[in-house]
Amino acid sequence: MTSTSSRSKITPEREMEFYAAALDLLREGGYEALTMEGIAARTKCGKSTLYRQWRSKPQLVCAALRGTRCVTLSQIDTGTLTGDLRAVARATSANARRDTALTQALVHAAKQNPELAKALRENLIEPEVAKIDAMVRRAVDRGEVAADNPAIEFVAVQLFGVMRAALLLHGSHADEAYMTRFVEAAVLPALGVTATPSGP
Repeated sequence: MTSTSSRSKITPEREMEFYAAALDLLREGGYEALTMEGIAARTKCGKSTLYRQWRSKPQLVCAALRGTRCVTLSQIDTGTLTGDLRAVARATSANARRDTALTQALVHAAKQNPELAKALRENLIEPEVAKIDAMVRRAVDRGEVAADNPAIEFVAVQLFGVMRAALLLHGSHADEAYMTRFVEAAVLPALGVTATPSGP
């Protein structure tokens, strides 16, 4: 990640302008056609400003995706694993449905571009996996899940995997209802948790 000490000072509003420009250009021409020069031109700034702030195109793209999310998993802590994973279902479906085409384009580009794949993994995927793992650890600490349950290590894989599978199989991301059913029918039972009829 970019060190804050090496970054120039820009306002949150200006940062969002950079993010919007990067994502708009991605939608218009795809990842390969996206350039730091193009973002600089659209936002009327010097290219050096972008490089000081984000160092590279993959880093800026990751920051734009992260910075424009409706909900982040770090905000989720309902007090129960059922509530947490239902909230994850809502958050992941809300974030994903905002731009299915953009996500598809980036997944394809990442297969061809190791630098982009690494940036996506380090800046977006691994932090989200860590947050889901933390939810499960809290559930273990509360006694909701047995510490030796072998399904623990696969929770994040299940959640991210079903999102990818739905995209491949149906051409669109799983919506909140689908994700919630998946959590209640597959994830929670594997962990030995019975989903309550109502919850957060």
